[in-house]
Amino acid sequence: MRVRLFALFLLLIFAPAAAKAQEFQTTASHAVILDYETGEVLFDHNANEPMPPASMSKLMTLLMAFEAIERGALSMDDELPVSEYAWRTGGAASGSSTMFLEVNSRARVDDLLRGIIVQSGNDACIVIAEALSGSEEAFAADMTARARELGLESATFSNSTGWPHPNQRISAADLARLTAIMIRDYPDLYEIFAEREFTYNGIRQFNRNPLLAVMPSVDGLKTGHTEESGYGLVASGERDGVRRIVVYNGMESERARASEGERLMRAALTDFELVELAEAGDIVGEAGLFLGQAETVPLAVIEPVRFGVHVRARDNIRAEIVYDGPIAAPVSEGDIIAVLEVSAPGIETRRFDLVAAENAGRQGLFGRAIAGLGRLFGLN
Repeated sequence: MRVRLFALFLLLIFAPAAAKAQEFQTTASHAVILDYETGEVLFDHNANEPMPPASMSKLMTLLMAFEAIERGALSMDDELPVSEYAWRTGGAASGSSTMFLEVNSRARVDDLLRGIIVQSGNDACIVIAEALSGSEEAFAADMTARARELGLESATFSNSTGWPHPNQRISAADLARLTAIMIRDYPDLYEIFAEREFTYNGIRQFNRNPLLAVMPSVDGLKTGHTEESGYGLVASGERDGVRRIVVYNGMESERARASEGERLMRAALTDFELVELAEAGDIVGEAGLFLGQAETVPLAVIEPVRFGVHVRARDNIRAEIVYDGPIAAPVSEGDIIAVLEVSAPGIETRRFDLVAAENAGRQGLFGRAIAGLGRLFGLN
C-alpha cells in the first residue's frame, strides 16, 4: 500500500488552478538564476540543456588561467608570446573580438586577462591556451577534463574562445556553477570583471556587459554572441549581502539582451527567495509500522529542505510524505524509509529522503500472533 501523508509541520496552502502556471517566465531560450551562497537553483528554463555558449565559454579559459596563477605556473607579470596562429585566428586579422595583439610581440598576463574579460579578445585566449597547454587544441581538451573534475558534466570544449563548433557546449546551470567557483576561489581576480574599459596598444575598448552601466549591484561577468547561440550573458550581482548569478542565452539582439538581463537580475535580487523548511536532522512526520513495538516511527530529513521560489508562489508550497507502508518492523535508526515531496508553482517537485529517527523494534511472538489473527478476521 502506498501511503501519502501531508507534512503537518508545514503551513500548507493549496494553490488555486490559475496559480499553477509558472510565476516567472523569460524570452531567453535558456536561463537560470542561482543563489550563490547555497548553490540552489531559484529559476530554471532549459537550464540543464547543453547550449552553444559563444564567448561565455571564455569563463572556463579564465578559470584555467586563474588556477595556473594560483599554483605558480603563471604570474601576472609574465610576458607571453603572441604566435602567428593567435594573431591570425583571434587578432585583428580575424575580424572577430580582439584586444589587438601584434604578431610576434609579447603581452603581460595582467593585460591578457583584461583583454579577455573587458574586450573579449579571442587572441588573448589563444595566447593563454598556447602558454598553458602548447596548443589551443590541447588546451580545449584540458578545459573539458577540468570542467568534468569540477562536476560541470555538460561541458565540452573545442577551443578557448567560444568560436562556433558542434562540440563547444555547456549548460546555463553549469555556467552559473562555474561562475560561483570563480567568485568564491578568486575574489581578487574576480574584481577585474567590474572594470568598465581597457586600453591596449592605444585602442580603448569598453566592457560589453550591459548591466554594469545600469545596475550598481552587478559586478560581472561575460557576454556572448554568435549566430548559432544568439545573444547571451553571465552576470552576478549582490544586494544586502545576498548574491545571485544569472545566466541566459538565445536573445535576438543586443537591446533584447540588455533589457532581459536587467529584468532577470532585478527579479533575481528582489523577487526570488530561498525557503528553508527544515534543517538536517529535523523530524518532519512519522510513518506507520506493521508488527512494530510502537505504532509509528518518527521521520527525519538527512539534508536541509530548501529551495528557491518566486515570492508569489511562496504561499502555495505543498509538501507530502510518501512511503510504501505500513513499514514492516524492525527498522533501524538511519534507514531510508520515506520521501518528502515538495512542490510549488513554477518549480519541479523536489524529493528529499527521510530516515527513521530512532530504532523501532519488532513485536514479540505473542504480539505478532495477535496481529495476525486481527488481520485474518479483519480487525486491523
